[in-house]
Amino acid sequence: MDIAIPIFDDLTALDAVGPYEVLSRLPDAHVSFVATEPGPKRTANGMLALVADRSLADLPEPDVLVVPGGFGTRALMHDAPFLDWIRHVHDHSTWTTSVCTGSLVLAAAGLLDGREATTHWLQTELLKPYGALPVSQRVVRSGKIVTAAGVSSGIDMALMLAAEIAGDRWAQGIQLGIEYDPQPPFAAGSPHTAPPEIIELVRARPDQLA
Repeated sequence: MDIAIPIFDDLTALDAVGPYEVLSRLPDAHVSFVATEPGPKRTANGMLALVADRSLADLPEPDVLVVPGGFGTRALMHDAPFLDWIRHVHDHSTWTTSVCTGSLVLAAAGLLDGREATTHWLQTELLKPYGALPVSQRVVRSGKIVTAAGVSSGIDMALMLAAEIAGDRWAQGIQLGIEYDPQPPFAAGSPHTAPPEIIELVRARPDQLA
């Protein structure tokens, strides 16, 4: 089973690495970081690089697609060859998924028209011009398309996907293996629970906090 995670400059690392850690533990899974051209791609803060070992052309029809988010998705939304690759992959995939603002790329490719979808809470309104129906949920499934909200929700999405692919028992084994047992010190992980002043802080500093 081929799983493709396209990476690009100005991505959010956990959007890609979180699902990678889950999906790479599926039986017979081959997970590849891919890009327009192989090589390192740096995160938005420039402090970390992930390496694409394969080009988009090397993997035109993966079974599973996971599109991560980050500020770099804004350029991808207008990158015609990249969007063509997304459409071609979707035509042949078993699952087409995204994390955070990766859903904006799926939307720009025309895959979310008339579908419920989610993204980072700061960017929800950007889905609407593409015909998507924004939903305030951590993970949203619409047929074979699965979108996850901001950053850490990619792990939840990947565990749900693991259950669909390999069954609940294997997915729970992965969850235990990576010891995914969130117990955050604050109830500030959602705009529905965070104090108003924290919401405003993130709105004012999305380059550092989102």
